[in-house]
Amino acid sequence: MRIALGIDYDGSAFHGWQKQPGGGTVQDALQTALSRIAGGPVAVVCAGRTDAGVHATGQVVHFDTAVERPLTAWVRGTNSFLPATVGVRWAQPVAEDFHARYSAYARCYRYLLINEPQRSGVWQGRTGWYHHPLDADRMQAAADLLLGEHDFSSFRAAECQAKSPVKTMRLAAVRRAGKLIIFDFEAGAFLQHMVRNLVGSLVYIGQGKHAPEWMAHLLQARERRLAAPTFSAAGLYLAAVRYDAHWGLPASDDALLPALSGLGGSDP
Repeated sequence: MRIALGIDYDGSAFHGWQKQPGGGTVQDALQTALSRIAGGPVAVVCAGRTDAGVHATGQVVHFDTAVERPLTAWVRGTNSFLPATVGVRWAQPVAEDFHARYSAYARCYRYLLINEPQRSGVWQGRTGWYHHPLDADRMQAAADLLLGEHDFSSFRAAECQAKSPVKTMRLAAVRRAGKLIIFDFEAGAFLQHMVRNLVGSLVYIGQGKHAPEWMAHLLQARERRLAAPTFSAAGLYLAAVRYDAHWGLPASDDALLPALSGLGGSDP
C-alpha cells in the first residue's frame, strides 16, 4: 500500500530535509515517527528537498507499507512521535504509480521578508530581513522578466545536482503588505538555492543598486558570480506542490503560512 502525507515544518532547527548519517533532518524525524506507527522501518520520498533553515507548509511525501492502519493513525499517531515543529496535516491512500516527486507538475515557494530598519526578535528564523527601503514595483518589473523558460545558471548553487539549469517559471510575484514583502514563485522544478538567489538579486534591484533590466542581463549571462549573494534561508517556505486532480490529493492551501500579525496593513 502506498500512502501520501501532507506535512509542514519549521526548518530552523533542522539540517534540511535530506536524511544524514548524523540525523537532525526532517526526513530522519518523520521516518522515525512513521516507523513506530508501522511497527517496522518506513522510508519516505518527498516532493521537494529543502535546505537547512528552510520551512514548508505544503510538503508532500509518500511511503510504502504492508501494514493496515486507519488514516488517523498516520496523522495523529505519527504527530504524537514527532517534534513539535513538524506536523502531518493529512494522509491519503494513493495509486502504486503515484510518486511525490515525479507526479508533481509544479512547486510553489514563498519568501517572507521584513523590510524595516531594525531586525525583529519575534520573527527571527521565520522571515528574512532587509534594512534599506525596498521598492516592490521595481522588484515586480524585474520579476516579470523571469516568466517563461530560461537558463537559470546565474541563480544556481555550485553544488546543485540538477541535470539542466533550464526551468520554466509560471509565477514570479512581489507584493508589499506593510513592513512585509512577499515573493511568490511557481515552476515545474527549481535549482538548488534558486529562490534565495533570485530574492537576493531582486532586493538589489528594489534598493536601487540596479535597474529592473539587470535581471534579463543575469539570465543571459549564465554566471552565478554576477548575481547577488544568496539570501537568508529563514524566510523561505515550500508553500505548495501541485498535482493533477486524478490523484485525489487535498488541494494545496497556503493558509498556514505565518500570519505575522502587526506586519501587514498600510505601507510604512
